[in-house]
Amino acid sequence: MSKHLSRCGAEWLPRGDAAKGDAWLNEHLAQDLGSTSQAAAPAAPPVSPVAQAPAATQATPAPAATQATPATPAVAQTKPAAAPAPPKAPVIKTPSVPSPYPVSLPLADRENWLTAAAAKVAACVACAELAGTRKHTVFGEGNPDARVCFLSDVPKEEEDRSGRPFVGQPGELLTKMIEACKLRREDVYLMNSLKCRPPGNRHPRQDEIDRCRPYFTAQLDVVQPEYIVCMGLMAAQTLLQTKESVGQLRGRFHVYRTSKVLVTYHPEYLLRTPSAKRLAWEDLQRMMADMGTA
Repeated sequence: MSKHLSRCGAEWLPRGDAAKGDAWLNEHLAQDLGSTSQAAAPAAPPVSPVAQAPAATQATPAPAATQATPATPAVAQTKPAAAPAPPKAPVIKTPSVPSPYPVSLPLADRENWLTAAAAKVAACVACAELAGTRKHTVFGEGNPDARVCFLSDVPKEEEDRSGRPFVGQPGELLTKMIEACKLRREDVYLMNSLKCRPPGNRHPRQDEIDRCRPYFTAQLDVVQPEYIVCMGLMAAQTLLQTKESVGQLRGRFHVYRTSKVLVTYHPEYLLRTPSAKRLAWEDLQRMMADMGTA
């Protein structure tokens, strides 16, 4: 300090009491430092009271687990049942009216037609196997204006050889049956539904029967008998187009066009089964009673 004052031109400085000066300096210096310290030190921000943590609320006890109700099994949803349909009115089958025969031909024309038809049948080769194995066709014979026609099934071996229906022992038995009806063999018409003998006496196939049907139905259209006696199962089923047995068909009249149809046993069967002759005789008596000749 004294050097500084000397550079400023001061030549003399009074000398004071150094000890007092130091005491004074220390006193005032301490005050200045204290005030400076208090001013400089920023006031501490008021301490916010620490928010007291809320007291832990007593935990609400979880509701006691209720006993599980057993699950109801799922029921499949079904559609409501439809209301039952009202009962249908019964179908009443009205008996079909058979178609009548065509206009009847004069006797001479019938004879001519039957002769021409027999020749046509003899030349028929529609069934190749039958045409190749037959000896003769068996068309039919008898009265073209007959009241009664006896219809058989297929030609047997003797008929194939002779070309005539109902020959041999079966033919002899049939002749006796005809005579028992107060008729003669030449009074009736005799024919088969099939015109050729199947080889080995086998049963004819349906296609063979179908090919021959136009021939025998045309014969009946020309002769137009009042009664047709079906001799045996195949003759009856072929004419009436049914699957019923002889036992089911016999005992009553059936209808073919305007003819009354009677079903009975074939003479060949009667020769093998003599006990059936009584039943066949009952069938013929039924026809005789209806004819008025009993």
